[in-house]
Amino acid sequence: MTEYAGWRQPRVLLWITAGVVGLGFLVALEIAARHYGTPGPVTMQVREVILTPKSGPLLYASLGLTMVVLTWRERALAAAVAIGIDILYLPFRWAFDAKMYFGNGALWVIIGLAVIAVTRRTGQERSLLLKGVGLGLLLVAGRKTGETWLLITSKTRPMVLDQYVATADHALGNPSWLVGRIVEATAPVGTNILDWVYAQLAVGAVIVAAYQLRNVASERRFPSHHLVRTFLVIGLLGPAFYMIFPVVGPIFAYGADGGHWAVANLWPDTPPPFTVPEPMPHDGITPRNCMPSLHTAWAVVIFVHSRKGPWALRLLGTLWLITTLGATLGFGYHYGVDIIAGVVFALTIEAAMRSLVHGWNRQGIQFAAYGTAVFTAYLLSYRYLPTEMAEHPWVFGPLLILAMLSVIHFYIRTTKVRESEATPAQRPEPQPEPA
Repeated sequence: MTEYAGWRQPRVLLWITAGVVGLGFLVALEIAARHYGTPGPVTMQVREVILTPKSGPLLYASLGLTMVVLTWRERALAAAVAIGIDILYLPFRWAFDAKMYFGNGALWVIIGLAVIAVTRRTGQERSLLLKGVGLGLLLVAGRKTGETWLLITSKTRPMVLDQYVATADHALGNPSWLVGRIVEATAPVGTNILDWVYAQLAVGAVIVAAYQLRNVASERRFPSHHLVRTFLVIGLLGPAFYMIFPVVGPIFAYGADGGHWAVANLWPDTPPPFTVPEPMPHDGITPRNCMPSLHTAWAVVIFVHSRKGPWALRLLGTLWLITTLGATLGFGYHYGVDIIAGVVFALTIEAAMRSLVHGWNRQGIQFAAYGTAVFTAYLLSYRYLPTEMAEHPWVFGPLLILAMLSVIHFYIRTTKVRESEATPAQRPEPQPEPA
């Protein structure tokens, strides 16, 4: 009976429950995707074991996360095997006239490590290696799940609320139009850099996470809180709001990319006219993934988690945040009000994740409630007060910014209180009495 005692521990049962729920969610998404005539996340991931992957950098970033549980010798061997497999793939890609790409090797090595964990490791070593494999596969599964969920938003939400958001955005001066013109002026160098950062956001997250998890192999355990936890929770909770508040973005609602579905071809040269907003139909292809801006939310938590690293990591976090904001606005993917909602959403989730690990105190509960209230107020004001916001920009614009700044200030104060509680002041050593 003792060999089964570990399975009755609350923490183990929690992970088993989470695994079952996650598997059920993937199966549900697979069924939903096939209902709309496309492969779901499970099918897409299985295909990438053999066929050309969609994102090679993401797969190697996932392998990098997995390798935090390995020794340096094992890491070198795993990387060499992954690269070798990708090199062996090249002749087959050429023979079948496939895209000359990479990434299969990284996925094969992750799967191989899972097999080794089950067949060759025992006890804590098996558990640690499986956690590393799970961490890497979660990043991959999150990407595939997100792609399927975006498809579902485009199929189930034929009406979008871009006119409401664009009208409310008058309170902030329509920043997407301004930044869009600046980005166009920096083409092609500026646009290429921003496009790469925007598309490879997970790479920046893995760099910061790899630093945070650098001691896992030697300490044989994961830290209580790290970037990947918040990153995944944002990706899990955020898309739910796409169903509640479907928005396609300026370049699709007011730009050339929207085709005949767009209100007019205005972005980024001419700000949208001030009109009474109403829901508008849009195509069944474009994702309704603007409110809130999850790219902004992820970039914010990358920035936050990079603050405890060396100067190079802090610089990376800062540049990643700036370039992500430039891309989200400058490519016409988001409105300004999406951005500030994404900042509040990210800090609220990050603070809640810290409180779950370290325990809920009064400051943590207050901040979670305040962040949730501000985020809810944003969404309600965009939906029901956009006309008033556009008519009085000098009132509502500062109020929107001040609300975001208040959340940032509250988060910093709450974090400092938490750190002071975690690190009590040391008592001064007694001084010898003079002779």
